[in-house]
Amino acid sequence: MNTSVKFSRVFLIGMVSVFIIVGCSGGGGGDDGGSGGVVTPGGEAEIILLHHSTGGVIWDGGVQAWFEQNAPQYSIMEQWFPGAVDGNYPYDYWNIWVNHGVAGDSTLETLTAQYQAIVFKHCFPVSEIDEDTGSPNIASEEKRLENYYLQYNALKAKLHGFPNTRFIVWTGAMQVAGAIDESQARRTNAFFAWVKNNWDEPGDNIYIWDFYELETEGGLYLRPEYASSTDDAHPNAAFAQRVAPLLGQRIVNVLEGRGDSTSLTGQ
Repeated sequence: MNTSVKFSRVFLIGMVSVFIIVGCSGGGGGDDGGSGGVVTPGGEAEIILLHHSTGGVIWDGGVQAWFEQNAPQYSIMEQWFPGAVDGNYPYDYWNIWVNHGVAGDSTLETLTAQYQAIVFKHCFPVSEIDEDTGSPNIASEEKRLENYYLQYNALKAKLHGFPNTRFIVWTGAMQVAGAIDESQARRTNAFFAWVKNNWDEPGDNIYIWDFYELETEGGLYLRPEYASSTDDAHPNAAFAQRVAPLLGQRIVNVLEGRGDSTSLTGQ
C-alpha cells in the first residue's frame, strides 16, 4: 500500500480556502489499518479550517502556533466559510456542496484539489433546534432534527465521494443557558449524540472533533465559565487557549491513522 502524500494544487485568485482536508495517495479511503489516507511519519500535509466567528476564536487561541511547535511538517490555514451566505449550518453545507445552490463559495471538487484535510464546523445558532413537523425537507433552512438528519446523510454520501481526503467535523458550538429553551438544548444534545454514535462510521474518511463535549462537559449548555458573557455564546480567550491544542492533536491523530482509536476531543 502506498501511503505517501499526494499533492495537487489549484490556485484561485482572490480566494483563500477554509477547510481542513487531507488527501493521500493509495487505495480507498480507509482509516486505522485501512487502505490509503494515512500520512507516513515525517510526511507533509496541507490542512484548511473552515469557520465563522466561534471557529475564529478557537483559531486565535493558538492553533497555528501549536502546529508550528508540535507538527511543523503539516501546514494549516483558515478561512471564513461560507462567505456568500450568513450561516454555516447543516442546510448551508448541503446547499453549497451537495445541491450546488450557492455561487461564490468553494465546492468540494475545488477544495479537495488543494488540500489534504478539511475541517468544518457550525456556530452556536445550530443549537436553536425547533420541534419536528413530521414533514422533513432536505432543502429547508428550518433548524429541525428531521431536516438536519437528511442534510447530514446527504453530506456523508458526498464526502465519501472523496476517499483520499480526510474530513474532520466539529460537533456544533452550543448556546448559553437562557438563549434557548431546555427542549431546544435537549434536541441539540440528541443530534450530536446521533452524529457521534450513528452518523459517524469507523473505517471511512470522516472524523469527529467533539467540541460540543468540551463546551458542555456533559451538560446541556455552554458552561458559563467558558462563555464570553452570560448572554454571548462565543468562547472566551481562556477556553480557546485550552482547547486549541486539543484540536491540533485531534487533526494529527486523524492524519497519522489514529482517528478511530483515540479520543474524539483530542485529550
